[in-house]
Amino acid sequence: MKYGSLIMEKKDYLTLKRILNFHRFYEDYAHKDALEQLGDRIDNALVEDESDMPDDVVRLNSKVTVEFMKGSRQSFQLVASTRNDLKQNMISVVSTLGASLVGLAVDDQIQLGFPSDVQSFKIVGVEQSHQLSSSFDL
Repeated sequence: MKYGSLIMEKKDYLTLKRILNFHRFYEDYAHKDALEQLGDRIDNALVEDESDMPDDVVRLNSKVTVEFMKGSRQSFQLVASTRNDLKQNMISVVSTLGASLVGLAVDDQIQLGFPSDVQSFKIVGVEQSHQLSSSFDL
């Protein structure tokens, strides 16, 4: 990790705690695994005030660009909603991809997938959208 640990903005931390609390009895195993991963990540994150946050850290509402090891790039916005909207390039923080990105920074690398089909990629860009992230759509 670029900064030695995950870094999370205080508002995002509180929003994610509410999301986890709301979904604690979720039955969908794909989301349940992502929620468990997200819980582990925020429990171990360094929580900072907005003014102390590096600009290249992935937060709620950030526009993130990743580059796959084969050279292709994809950009999307990380949203608090449980609804992915791939047509609008929105990825939910409660998805496996979203949960694995929050708190990481530019140049951090990630591997996702099953052992027989692991996808490796690197965060190559982060743009902050300074929208209010205190509310979330479940």
